Amino acid sequence: MKRIVLQILGLFFVVVLAACGGNESDDAQSEQVETDETVTIKALNWHFDEEEYIVPSGETTIELINESGNHGIIIREANSGEDVVLNKQGSTVATLAPGEYEIICSIPCGSGHTDMTATLVVT
Repeated sequence: MKRIVLQILGLFFVVVLAACGGNESDDAQSEQVETDETVTIKALNWHFDEEEYIVPSGETTIELINESGNHGIIIREANSGEDVVLNKQGSTVATLAPGEYEIICSIPCGSGHTDMTATLVVT
């Protein structure tokens, strides 16, 4: 009888611990924080809607809209080593220093995938 009670208590403990855990990256990405600046990047099959996007430095909302196909983006500044990643349609907030950033598609989307690039200029 004690063995069954201990097994039930052990199972209850595991369930409680699992319920307390979470995925921080999903929570952070789904937070809606208002910023003064928003850049909307529309992704289509094998290209973005603009070759160059321009925003002022500081806190910026980056929004990805998939017009056709399934895309994500990586915004990379050559010297910082820190990337802004949005692996699905949605938005995120990033604080960007002045500079030129490369935007690339992060999800292989077909034969034109490697050509799917744009530039983000932060003034």
